[in-house]
Amino acid sequence: MRALNRLTAVEFKLFLRDPASYFWTLIFPVALLVIIGSIPSSRKFSPEFGQRGIDYYTPVVLVMSFALLAFYITPGYLVGYREKGILRRLSITPVGPARVLVAQLVVQMTTAIVTTVLVLGGAALLWDVKLPSNVAGFLLAFVLSVATLLAMGLFLAAVLSSTKAATGMANVLFFPLMFFAGLYVPKELMPPVVATIGDFTPVGAATQAFSDAAANGFPSLTSLAVLAAYGVVFGVAAARLFRWE
Repeated sequence: MRALNRLTAVEFKLFLRDPASYFWTLIFPVALLVIIGSIPSSRKFSPEFGQRGIDYYTPVVLVMSFALLAFYITPGYLVGYREKGILRRLSITPVGPARVLVAQLVVQMTTAIVTTVLVLGGAALLWDVKLPSNVAGFLLAFVLSVATLLAMGLFLAAVLSSTKAATGMANVLFFPLMFFAGLYVPKELMPPVVATIGDFTPVGAATQAFSDAAANGFPSLTSLAVLAAYGVVFGVAAARLFRWE
């Protein structure tokens, strides 16, 4: 545990020394939410959304921050460590490369928690966005969403051999998936078929789970089942395919 604690502390320092990492996962989501909330029309009830625009976009921005963390940061660090031979060198030391993986997951999960507090807290304080009334439902949506997306990030780290390839694949996944989550076009304005497809994507299901938790108090069973299925598939695949060198 002492070695893991020290390694985790080092990973936190490396994360905070990389401006791109904390900008895109901590600062950018909050800044984007402030920009959206600063638009007067977003603070008025919209018949198309059935709610205010800021209420609609708060869970979307939150899930976007998780996707940035999972698709860009997680595989970027782990593939970079493998590419530089760090994991191979650690494999012959008492520390072992597995602790690097655990330390990274601790850093990413902590980052997700901090981002969630900043996004939801900021939205509630600035624009009176309602916080989830059912704590258990919200926590279930959070754990499943973050775990599923991080499992996808670990899968990318397992199968990709270079940081350049990791960045390219992150771009391929992030932008289409965020479309289905309703970041560019609200789901209410999508054709029904496209909106239904979005409900069965990981980020679409995560967004719906958070929206349900905010509106109804508990995520829909469909969203939870979709997240769990993706999490199991990608988690098992990542565990079997991950290479230390």
